[in-house]
Amino acid sequence: MSFDRHLAEIAREFPDWTIWRSDAGRWWATRHHLLTERERDAGCAMTIDADDPEGLRERLLEQQERITSIDRET
Repeated sequence: MSFDRHLAEIAREFPDWTIWRSDAGRWWATRHHLLTERERDAGCAMTIDADDPEGLRERLLEQQERITSIDRET
């Protein structure tokens, strides 16, 4: 799959994040909103990176699960 296609798929799946690939070839995502103290305490990150699109998707899913677990507590 092409770089552009991976980028578009991940961006559609995670609309609250900006997704890009660096010149060095790493895949990155950064949130569109600032984290609350509670989100930071739960291990949420503003920006994450991975070696490849599959790794980035996994890290994004982990971040999504952290937010979901916070929502379940309230």
